[in-house]
Amino acid sequence: MSNANLAWLLAGAMLPSALVAWAATWVVRRFAVRWGLLDQPNARKVHVTPTPLGGGLAIWAGVIATFAAAQAVLWLATINPSVRAMMPEFARPHIDGLWDRADSLWTLLGAGTVLMIVGLMDDRRGLPWQLRLGIQFFVAAACVIGRGWQLTAFIDSTLITWTLSVLWIVMLVNSFNMLDNMDGLSGGVATIASLMLAAVLLMNPDPETRQPQLFVAGLLLVLAGSTCGFLWHNRPPARIFMGDAGSYFLGFTIAIATMLATFSGYHSSRPHTVLAPLCVMAVPLYDTVTVLWIRLSQGKSPFHADKNHFSHRLVELGLSKTQAVLTIYLTTATCGLGALLLHQVDTAGAVIIALLILCVLALIAILEMSARRKINA
Repeated sequence: MSNANLAWLLAGAMLPSALVAWAATWVVRRFAVRWGLLDQPNARKVHVTPTPLGGGLAIWAGVIATFAAAQAVLWLATINPSVRAMMPEFARPHIDGLWDRADSLWTLLGAGTVLMIVGLMDDRRGLPWQLRLGIQFFVAAACVIGRGWQLTAFIDSTLITWTLSVLWIVMLVNSFNMLDNMDGLSGGVATIASLMLAAVLLMNPDPETRQPQLFVAGLLLVLAGSTCGFLWHNRPPARIFMGDAGSYFLGFTIAIATMLATFSGYHSSRPHTVLAPLCVMAVPLYDTVTVLWIRLSQGKSPFHADKNHFSHRLVELGLSKTQAVLTIYLTTATCGLGALLLHQVDTAGAVIIALLILCVLALIAILEMSARRKINA
């Protein structure tokens, strides 16, 4: 894809969603208290003043509004040759294909909307974790079994592939929820992850069809634009939080995007490229796994909220909250860069990339453990 076409794609996907999300976040901020969306400080949270919730509703609005407008333009382009002629040249051959995938797009966004509403209800009133987790598993299973969206795992057993796919969705939904504990953290990581995955797809065409994966890349870019619009209000000191509504929607959308994308074919010479989502999601998954480990080792419920997250542990090392967030940004980007290289290397190179990412995370874990021992001594 030429630089001019890439600029068209970035502008067309990210700018509208960013503007809508920015404006929608301003509206939500103004009415959050009236709607009962207010996050009160407590011992397990780092903010000290009541802060509006509901930013997730604005992120959702940015994505939905952008795709609704795009759907209208696509429809006009399919029935009116003059509208098609006005489209960017690189997009014209893909108009019919994108229109054919509209059903998948709106199914995805509909399922994400269900989780967004569940998160919004939890933000407003609080829901039992059993109910929230049950709905997450139900929605994930409906997408995997009902729509056939699943991970490219090269496993002959359908049951195992389904199980791994459902767990992947639920894990990412809760990973982004757990990351939402400091100003700009979850939204920033989601932006970096979306851009990294989109870059992988734009740099490497579908291995089976050899066509650019504009559908999934466009989805990720729209999502990144929406989070950028929200982050304008969520940057330190945050004037609004995304809440569970936002983290659920982000985690779910990114998880499904990794399933709709094709990173490697069954007969590809580089099957290791299926590891790209794991590289990009290394930091959210690291945070989730280590938090659950700490809670269980302390004899607590894995669903017990606390201040043992990756960001909190970095603050214990002596970093400021802003420095902790920037450190996680850089770690996410570092791991994500590995995903960009997977298509350029052979199996030995892929092993080296995986080891580099593991070494980065292990180094952080060692520093964290050292700091915690000194604090607890």
